[in-house]
Amino acid sequence: MTRLALASRLDLPAAAPLHAAILARRGAALELDAGAVGHLGTLCLQVLIAAAAEWRDCGQSLTVAPVSDAFAAALATYGLTPDAVQSRPARAPDPASTAETATWA
Repeated sequence: MTRLALASRLDLPAAAPLHAAILARRGAALELDAGAVGHLGTLCLQVLIAAAAEWRDCGQSLTVAPVSDAFAAALATYGLTPDAVQSRPARAPDPASTAETATWA
């Protein structure tokens, strides 16, 4: 798994370098270190959401850990959780959670 430390300020000037750094790691599992992020702007958030979708489509894992308080607070401000910027490879469905076996109240 490749690890990429995110800049402390993810704003407009950081968007293109962030996109390039993530794109250069496409095709392999990636862990983003957001532990030092003090500001997360919307353009960089879009880059992270798009990266999660790309990794998901390719069946690759993209995780964000650790997450700073400021990063988590920014996601919450946008109505998101860290899952919005992460991807896990698809797994087979759990038979116990399928509609045929679920118990509805």
